[in-house]
Amino acid sequence: MRDGINPPHWAPPRPSWRFAAVWRRNLLVWRKLAIPSLVGNIAEPLIWLVAFGYGMGALVGNLTLALPGGNVQTVPYLVFLASGSVCMSAMNAATFEALYSAFSRMHVQRTWDGILNAPVTLDDIVLAEMLWAAFKALFASSAILLVMLLLGIGHSPKLVLAWAALALTGVTFASLALIFNALAKGYDFFTYYFTLFLTPMTFVSGVFFPREQLPGWVRAISEALPLTHAVQLVRPLFLDHWPAEAARHIAVLAGYALAAFWAALALTRRRFAR
Repeated sequence: MRDGINPPHWAPPRPSWRFAAVWRRNLLVWRKLAIPSLVGNIAEPLIWLVAFGYGMGALVGNLTLALPGGNVQTVPYLVFLASGSVCMSAMNAATFEALYSAFSRMHVQRTWDGILNAPVTLDDIVLAEMLWAAFKALFASSAILLVMLLLGIGHSPKLVLAWAALALTGVTFASLALIFNALAKGYDFFTYYFTLFLTPMTFVSGVFFPREQLPGWVRAISEALPLTHAVQLVRPLFLDHWPAEAARHIAVLAGYALAAFWAALALTRRRFAR
């Protein structure tokens, strides 16, 4: 830590506007690789969409979904999957950036150590990394959403609000990933996060099939997961409806983001204090 003032590990975050310089530094580096990065971020989700949406969708046909107000609507499986997979894409993009890329800058390349020689604090760096990962998530999910619109998957003007929900999703999962970034000793450590948390969450959060088909105890667990609330915000917008209990979903995602960012910052402070 700089300037001889080391805040307690769990002290409230106190970043300054200097975080913007760190964020801009990441942007300038990434700009050289923007096209390959874009292709990498959207290729896998689009493969999922084509394989499951068109392939399995032909077998599944239409799904009947409960809507706000007690109404029901029959929708093609492709639309159901698209509205969930765009949230999954935001989650994955934020996670990969806040894990592998941030760990490379922090531990392998020692970029953070170099930045700390400038009038920048560790709080600034962690905030910049979180916002940068959230930006990457929004960039990737926006590209996927644009492709979906070009394919005619969703045409509601309410989809404009999906960008805000996807941005919040990126912030949430970037903050969660930075916790594991602070704890990791090597890249292999991230396997635990993907295997034990992200992958199971993807399958129980309503991305690939309705949560109503799950056992009651699994639905109860899924209700506490952040991806579930992201999907509950975005999917109704695809169907030209307003999300039910939108304030609750936003509050849950924001609560996860705030708590996870604070924990990630505290663990990063502890790591750099050693």
